Amino acid sequence: MDWDDELDARGLLCPLPVLRARRRLMTLPPGRVLRLLTDDPAALVDVPHFCAEAGHALLAAESVDHPAHAWLIRRDQGTKPPVT
Repeated sequence: MDWDDELDARGLLCPLPVLRARRRLMTLPPGRVLRLLTDDPAALVDVPHFCAEAGHALLAAESVDHPAHAWLIRRDQGTKPPVT
């Protein structure tokens, strides 16, 4: 699968990979895909949780160059109502 942007968050510990992913996703137009690279074990829980809470679609997750993981995240379509 193709992606529109990539963020290498290897070497960063929780919560930095998710915080940086959130910041990068906000720079992308809705529907675009970010490839996120992490090697923090906490990312296995944090990234799916972040996507579910923020309304982004987690398209794929795979182990690459152990212990790193690559995540494909599609930015939300902008249809989720704002949290009040």
